[in-house]
Amino acid sequence: MKKILLSAAVASTLSLASYGFADGPIDSTIYGKVNVSVVNTDNGSTDQWKLNSNSSRLGVKGKTEIADGLYAVYKAEFEMFVDDGSKDSSKSKCAAVLDQDGDATGEEVCFTDSNTDTFSQRNIMAGIRGSFGTVWAGKHDTPTKLAQNKIDLFNDFEGDIKHTFEGENRVSNIVAYTSPNINGFATTVAMIPGEGADVDGDGSDDTGLTDGISYSVSYTKDNLYIAVAGDQDVDSQDLMRIVAQYKMDALKLGVMYQQNEDNLGTKDESGFFVSAAYSLDDKTTLKAQYGSIEDDADGDKEDSLSLGADYKLAKGTKVYVFYTDNTDSSVGEADSDATAYGLGMEHKF
Repeated sequence: MKKILLSAAVASTLSLASYGFADGPIDSTIYGKVNVSVVNTDNGSTDQWKLNSNSSRLGVKGKTEIADGLYAVYKAEFEMFVDDGSKDSSKSKCAAVLDQDGDATGEEVCFTDSNTDTFSQRNIMAGIRGSFGTVWAGKHDTPTKLAQNKIDLFNDFEGDIKHTFEGENRVSNIVAYTSPNINGFATTVAMIPGEGADVDGDGSDDTGLTDGISYSVSYTKDNLYIAVAGDQDVDSQDLMRIVAQYKMDALKLGVMYQQNEDNLGTKDESGFFVSAAYSLDDKTTLKAQYGSIEDDADGDKEDSLSLGADYKLAKGTKVYVFYTDNTDSSVGEADSDATAYGLGMEHKF
């Protein structure tokens, strides 16, 4: 808690400095959003209403010129839990019971490991930016995740693309380089040192500088966006995705194709994702998206369909409604179906 208060104090100081209380050229911004929704979820066995805090966050970001054309850049962002004031990450853990000789008795003892922090780390980084691009490091979304470029219209909700597709990773200990934009092209390459952890999932500890690699190459021109991105030994996955987004007047279309396999040979998936948003006027936007991925290793399949609408109340403030149907199909088993619908409000500041 003391660290959180200290971070807030530092952020406030930097913000005041940008308004003339410091001699140096300091540029800092405090930002965030509050997003809450009342949602009904039904997975076939449980039907319940709940209040959700959908990745509400508070952060500070900025840059300070340290030489002519050279800047120190930084970002510190935390998720805050508006619904019940704490992170709901309770996990049930079990351990084998051993006898006096250290042999397993065949019995287990289970307990609940709870995390009740009010704030949880999101993207936090620091780096150097110049005409050469940006070199940065910290805990952050991978280039592969960033390459999605918001084609996921139901991000942070039950229809979030991460519930269906691999590759939506925020990783620790990332060291990256982002090129400047040259004629619409930009590249980011990131390395993830293992630091003794089993990054690639092969059962051995990893200690190298490039135990995990993530990259993206994108092209942007007018209303068109195209990206190719991939991971190597990130979250035990090798992955490649192609993303495209195009805007035509009031209509915005997005599409993604992805292939991924794990390092143990138990998963070999391929799938696609499409989304569309249509603005009826300056205030109302209709949204729809569908994703499907199939595992060639065992024939399992996952599908996700979401529909919704946003209504803008003011700059940075909107209300919304949504419906999501997520289906898991396993060979030889009945489909597992989970639905959610709700309404909520988002305010950005």
